[in-house]
Amino acid sequence: MDDPRKFDWNHIRAFLATAEAGSLSAAARRLDQTQPTLSRQIAALESDLGVMLFERVGRSLQITTAGIELLEHTRAMGAAADRIALAASGQAQSIEGQVRITASDVMSAYILPELLREIRAQAPKLRIDVIAANDIRDLMRREADIAIRHVRPDQPDLIAKLVQEADGHFYAATAYLNRAGRPKSLSDLSRHEFISFGDTAQMIAYFEPIGLHLTEENFRLGSQNGIVSWEFARQGFGIAPMSEPVGDATPGMERVLPDMEPLRFPIWLTTHRELHTSRRIRLVFDLLADFFAK
Repeated sequence: MDDPRKFDWNHIRAFLATAEAGSLSAAARRLDQTQPTLSRQIAALESDLGVMLFERVGRSLQITTAGIELLEHTRAMGAAADRIALAASGQAQSIEGQVRITASDVMSAYILPELLREIRAQAPKLRIDVIAANDIRDLMRREADIAIRHVRPDQPDLIAKLVQEADGHFYAATAYLNRAGRPKSLSDLSRHEFISFGDTAQMIAYFEPIGLHLTEENFRLGSQNGIVSWEFARQGFGIAPMSEPVGDATPGMERVLPDMEPLRFPIWLTTHRELHTSRRIRLVFDLLADFFAK
């Protein structure tokens, strides 16, 4: 588009609805428009952009590579438009029902409360059930509505959004470091005691690529419960990895090797495709996405 002022939201909305519904007829029903009108809007958008967004395969539409790239951006626009509409009409205050969020126990206890206050302010009638679990809950079985995880799900019927590349560090209690010494290098670090967060072998494998070589002997204490493991670290039993917001905010804890590059881990939001028809799930999903983006 040569002139950004010619940008037409109706054309974008038509594209977004068609891409998500998979057909013009389903998208037309969703937007309460006629199929020819929707087709003209998509054609106008393709003309403005100078790309083909859909290919007709038999009686169905197949989104093109250019369409997939555009979809990532338009979903964010659509979510923003929905929030504006909810806020302008005051509808967020009237949204009722339950939304179940599953997240790790550490995130549930230390990260989510700030976000839950914002949800309560915007939608006070919503009931939020937080399932604090470190295993990957199956959204397809409706064990939760929204999952916050560090891995992307592989089920094709789920919607997944990467909302943050978070930073983490190694931490230890000042009392432990005073007693065991403060490591100056990764090789020093390998001579210290570590706290296990459940799967010790998985932790050992995760640290190998950064040059930290640990064995089972480094892990003499741990728990499947992340809050318990973090408390063990806080009580001075050893070193533990932790996300930056939690580690830096915990009294009595110091970063170990503070000049070391942070440990990077992704944060994915996942939900089922009901996201686009349930106002309460959409609202919570978008608030979560904004929260982590900040």
